[in-house]
Amino acid sequence: MYYVYILRSKIDGNLYVGFSEELKQRISDHNTGKNLSTQARKPLDLIFYEAFTDKFDALRRERYLKTNKGKTTIKQMLREHLAKS
Repeated sequence: MYYVYILRSKIDGNLYVGFSEELKQRISDHNTGKNLSTQARKPLDLIFYEAFTDKFDALRRERYLKTNKGKTTIKQMLREHLAKS
């Protein structure tokens, strides 16, 4: 399976969208500082993920969620969760 995931920083509340074939390992990598783009924002919580059977579908979804329209979609999809924090 291929995963597109959204992490939220416990430090500043910022979101991070990523892709992985090994979701649990990737989240662990983020939280241990192995990923430079999130190193300063750890700890991070997994707040959403989608699973795909096709790698290119997952990569397309990741690219979309990183666009301005995709960020708006995230805010709509997760509005209750984001409002609680």
